[in-house]
Amino acid sequence: MFEWFFTQTTNSWDETVYVPTTPGYILLGAVLVLLVILYLCFLKKEEKRLSTLQITFCALSMALAMVLSFVKFFSLPFGGSITLLSMLFICLPGYWYGVRVGITAGVAYGLLQFVIEPVFYSLPQMLIDYPLAFGALGLCGVCHRLRHGLPIGYLVGIFGRFVFAVLSGVVFFGSYAPEGMPVLLYSIVYNGSYIGLEGAITLILLLLPPVQKGMEAVKKMAHRTV
Repeated sequence: MFEWFFTQTTNSWDETVYVPTTPGYILLGAVLVLLVILYLCFLKKEEKRLSTLQITFCALSMALAMVLSFVKFFSLPFGGSITLLSMLFICLPGYWYGVRVGITAGVAYGLLQFVIEPVFYSLPQMLIDYPLAFGALGLCGVCHRLRHGLPIGYLVGIFGRFVFAVLSGVVFFGSYAPEGMPVLLYSIVYNGSYIGLEGAITLILLLLPPVQKGMEAVKKMAHRTV
């Protein structure tokens, strides 16, 4: 069954990897649609009037994140790159609407990223590096009720992604650690180099008063009712 959805090939390092077949792409699309349906089904009745607005704002934020993810200042050889604030726009749905919406949007974004770069070593590795790692950015929503809570929420979100990235590095990419270097330390340094640097740059911007005012204004728009 697995071979019907994903086919085996080799990458530039002559390693065995998998890529989706046509049925595999259809399956990924179906999963994305299912996520939206499940989210709508679990909405409380009083929240359903906001569902269209939520989906619109989340879709716009995910689209911006996707575009900005292609603006890379540098990329590391085994995955990971510093982008133009793309993680921020994945965190925003959680900041606007809370953890549940944030994680749902993050998981959907992770699957979209996988569709664009559909190469993976194993199914557990794919799940950790894409839907789980990006879904963790939705933890930004723990601070969505706080005034000016975006900077703190952003730190929570990127730390969640960092945890999954380190886990993936230890479990699946430990063989790339330099000789004599602990695998955990290697994974922390490797993943911290791009997540930490992009996070620091973004955090500096978020602490600027004009940016804070702008983010608050956008949040009010995201909760506007008709």
